[in-house]
Amino acid sequence: MKYTPVGVDIAKHLIQVHFIDENTGEVVDKQLRGRDFLEYFSNREPCLIGMEACGGSQHWARELTKLGHNVRLLQARFVKAFVMGNKNDVMDARAIWMAVQQPGKEIAVKTEEQQSVLVLHRTRMQLVKFRIAQINALHGTLLEFGETIHKGRASPFQTRRHPRAGNCPRAESLRATHSPEFSPGAWCTHPRHEKHGFRAGAPHTRTETRF
Repeated sequence: MKYTPVGVDIAKHLIQVHFIDENTGEVVDKQLRGRDFLEYFSNREPCLIGMEACGGSQHWARELTKLGHNVRLLQARFVKAFVMGNKNDVMDARAIWMAVQQPGKEIAVKTEEQQSVLVLHRTRMQLVKFRIAQINALHGTLLEFGETIHKGRASPFQTRRHPRAGNCPRAESLRATHSPEFSPGAWCTHPRHEKHGFRAGAPHTRTETRF
């Protein structure tokens, strides 16, 4: 089956469409709102639709695939080579239209289940980074009170006094406010999340890495 190539540039509220009508040869540059986008393509013959991989592209790709269209998600750096003139929605849609007709690596369209797993992993990574930032901040702060921290996740709560440092209630207070119970990073080690395989430091399976 021969598909009509279509370039689609996705924005927050408006979607720019570019293609050439095979019957009339007319160049079509059409701007659609999100609510009209699927209705427009539901009334067309199957097309080869190219979209730049960006926020919302996975959702629209799944919906267009349900309508029988062939969707290719393209990397932004691949599309950039086809942009001519000033960058705007119309020129971007034309660049995508040209890029989708060329051979190149495309990004897989993911199911909602795969997308959900990705969201969980991204959230966990953000929280782990936040926890590391907290530990590093506490490390620097406690050094000002003559205490050093051993390596390891639990080390901020197992500090070692400097030989010449006296007792410091302020340092004890700082350790208390940075305890795991008060840390958003505790989400990563909560038993409920460890049960689902999101234990801090747990290795990813090959399937999760592929997502």
